[in-house]
Amino acid sequence: MSDQRTARDHGTVIREFLDLFARKDAAELAPYFAEEIVFENYGSPVIRGRDQVVGLWDGVFSSMERVEFTTLRQAVDGDTVIAEQIHGLALPGRPLAAIRNMAVYRMRNGQITEWRDYTNAEYARTLL
Repeated sequence: MSDQRTARDHGTVIREFLDLFARKDAAELAPYFAEEIVFENYGSPVIRGRDQVVGLWDGVFSSMERVEFTTLRQAVDGDTVIAEQIHGLALPGRPLAAIRNMAVYRMRNGQITEWRDYTNAEYARTLL
């Protein structure tokens, strides 16, 4: 089946996806991922497969008191969505740390097949 979604639809899917992070329920993210998703967080090992990516976020959510992702700007080109974001993360008892991030998503049939996050991890650690 070919991907019938428009560029606008891809952008909407990503915004809806990011809104879910505040709920801290990794299972709610699963439908947004293609079975064969590849997730690459700059400087970390590549994670392959829906279950593995959901498991990663389950671990992140369990260690954070609060999670708030905000999109500052977003551009869509065909099946690719590029988003400038603030990843708000708060460890228990700590204030929300605003971590700048650039994300690139590849879409197919309304699901994310590739997700690359570019964050300065060293700087992020100083905020958490």
